[in-house]
Amino acid sequence: MNANTIACALAAFALCGAAGSASADDTIKLAVGQRGNWDTSVSEVGQRAGIFKKHGLVLDLVYTQGAGETQQAVISGSVDIGIAAGVMGVLGAFSKGAPVRVIGAETTGAGDLYWYVKADSPIKSLKDTDGKTLAYSTNGSSTHGIVTAFMKEYDLKAKPTAMGGPAANLTAVMSGQVDVGWAAPPFGLDQLDAKQIRIIATGNDASAFKGQTVRLNIANANFLAAHKDIVDRYMKAYRETVDAMYKDPAALKLYADWLGITEAKAKRTRDDFFPPPAIEPDKITGLDTIVKDAVGMKFTASELSKEQLAELIQIPPR
Repeated sequence: MNANTIACALAAFALCGAAGSASADDTIKLAVGQRGNWDTSVSEVGQRAGIFKKHGLVLDLVYTQGAGETQQAVISGSVDIGIAAGVMGVLGAFSKGAPVRVIGAETTGAGDLYWYVKADSPIKSLKDTDGKTLAYSTNGSSTHGIVTAFMKEYDLKAKPTAMGGPAANLTAVMSGQVDVGWAAPPFGLDQLDAKQIRIIATGNDASAFKGQTVRLNIANANFLAAHKDIVDRYMKAYRETVDAMYKDPAALKLYADWLGITEAKAKRTRDDFFPPPAIEPDKITGLDTIVKDAVGMKFTASELSKEQLAELIQIPPR
């Protein structure tokens, strides 16, 4: 084999290698708060449906006990993207210089989150919680923000307590370790139907959160700067999945099968608690009020300026 032949062979091999790498999928590491909630399931359902694969992406999903854990994973760089970070926690972290950027709204409105007691509890409403433990998931989460708002708005003397996810809360409530737990559907629907627990409040009872965006999708700022194209493709696939979850019965079945619940319960979770605008990712609703409330609830020392918000919020265009 002469030198020209060898050179041609090497060139062809290099071209094949380049073509192979170009066609390889990009992997994104995700931290997702609260496994199984309808709103937090977009990435899981989209991956199972092949939607992210179509956009050249493989998702490495890790589930956390709440938005605080999710946010810390993003800030530390141990994951690239965080799903369902509490809006107040994100504003607070960014105001302190954390490398976090918003790439989409995750949930608007807080009617899916509910606070409950054992059926035989003497607690009938939030006003009966003086001296009682009032649960939220993790510091900086949407449930933390809502409990903080409850305390301020209703002048409560309760004891806010970080209790992790819905399963841990149910165990703690039923065993008497916690007076008021929190959950989100589909978790707790069976216990509600069996009248074992009773709802005393929802997130919409905190006026600071009703009708406003309460959770966000975030990215590590360094990852976003280095891989903007990947984040853009992620959000395209995310939007496509959201659309499928409301229009394609196959997506609803994927969600139900993943959790091991009936399609009827999956449909109830979606239709009763998450109208389509609730997980629309392109618009953060009530931002002006959110920025003010973040100061009032002591998540930020001062209101973020328009310039700061423009740096923080980098939602890829459709």
